[in-house]
Amino acid sequence: MNRPLDLSQLALDRSPASESSQAVKPRRKPWVSRYVLPLAILLGFLGLLVAAAGRQLMPQPSVTVVPVIVKRAEVQQAGTTLFQSPGWIEPRPTAIRVAALAPGVIDELLVVEGQRVKKDQPIAKLIAIDAELDVEQAKNSLEIREGELNRAIAERDAAKVRIENPVHLEVPLADAQSTLAKSKTELEKLPFLIQAAEAEVKYAHSSMEGKREAKDAIASRIVRQAESEHATAHANLQELHKRQPNLQSEVDTLQRKVDALQRQRNLLIEENRQLQEAEAKVQSAKALRDEAKLRVRQSELALDRNIVRAPMDGRVLKLVAAPGTRVMGMETTAGQSSNTVIEMYDPERLQVRADVRLEDVPMVTPGQPVEIETASSKTPIQGRVLQSTSSANIQKNTLEVKVELLDPPPTVSPEMLVTATFLAPIVGNTKSEATETERMFAPEHLIQSGDSGAFVWVVDADERAQRRTIEAGASSAGGLVEVKSGLKVTDKLVASGMDGLTENSPVKVTGDDQTMGVN
Repeated sequence: MNRPLDLSQLALDRSPASESSQAVKPRRKPWVSRYVLPLAILLGFLGLLVAAAGRQLMPQPSVTVVPVIVKRAEVQQAGTTLFQSPGWIEPRPTAIRVAALAPGVIDELLVVEGQRVKKDQPIAKLIAIDAELDVEQAKNSLEIREGELNRAIAERDAAKVRIENPVHLEVPLADAQSTLAKSKTELEKLPFLIQAAEAEVKYAHSSMEGKREAKDAIASRIVRQAESEHATAHANLQELHKRQPNLQSEVDTLQRKVDALQRQRNLLIEENRQLQEAEAKVQSAKALRDEAKLRVRQSELALDRNIVRAPMDGRVLKLVAAPGTRVMGMETTAGQSSNTVIEMYDPERLQVRADVRLEDVPMVTPGQPVEIETASSKTPIQGRVLQSTSSANIQKNTLEVKVELLDPPPTVSPEMLVTATFLAPIVGNTKSEATETERMFAPEHLIQSGDSGAFVWVVDADERAQRRTIEAGASSAGGLVEVKSGLKVTDKLVASGMDGLTENSPVKVTGDDQTMGVN
């Protein structure tokens, strides 16, 4: 059976208030939990939000960084293996581009890849018909210029003969002198002719007077004839008196003509002008002849350049052009690859470009011995370090180092992959056992000088710029400077964007610098 319900618990307490207050204490108002605590939490959240947003709103210069190079420096016996690096073989210093010196179209290639060639050996032939026609035209022009020169020389020689033997001036001079002599003779005879004419006038006058006095004793005709003879004799005398000034003027004129012809004979003005003009023509003709000769040489050179020849003893690395390819030669608009026919190299001058890890860079020195191993050579190839390149690969964390191959075997060629083993160089006081030290390096161009000494800019974990005073040591190969103190292994050096940085200023790191500044 079911138990009976107890309804007493539902009864209301109607006892006096004093009694109930003694049993239960009055409750306090919950304003602290309702208002103060939520407000404090809200204010703290807003403060954090403002602090975070405030840094984002501040101007942040963009910078790139490079890590501090902390390396192991080992001093080992000469010939001890220091480290190994992969690399590949390439011509030293570069491959030789064999270019066509004349523009044209390649008719035939005379070599294949890998073939050994001698200096001046034909590499390729161009279509040369145009060049051959230019040679013929230049030779014809030269013959024309030779004829013009010979004609100018003949004119000059004739002008010299005219000066040395001015016969053409002797004839008019002699004619003038002869006429002058005749005039002088007549002038000199004139007084005697006048004297004879005066005597004749006297005789005619006497004869006329005698016949007039005879009157009827002689005929009148005879008288008139005597008068006529007297008049004729008197006219002759008058004519002789008037001839003297004319003869004198004629003699003077002829004398001046003779003098002028003599001066012309002595000075030879026109003949000298003709000689100088002839010599100028000879000089001009010689210049034109020499220019024609030069044109022949140029056309013959252009014809010879239609055969591309090897500039050195070596080996063909790659065929760049093919038959039918147009090459631009030495034209100013030609690009570097528009006239290249082949690439070749000297098999005796090869080098390895090795990817050396940055932590191994301090152990690389110029002239350091290196052993090169490749699948094409059964024995290691000896080499030595030439220099480091000017750029580092941040992704691979390596720096390229050039290694010269000493006496490379004929089985190796460019583009072959190799393994380069860097050996300890020979140094003074070499220890028998290897010792290891840690050294820190920084690129030389990142180290600045201030009042307090050398310093660099670094970026801390909060991406703020910090100025670190350092103690710089000696410079090493590759443009690095040893840092004796002031830096930590984990520091990031500011490589670019250093202008305007201040202590603790926020910065934005955009990435790693791809250039180490190493020479």
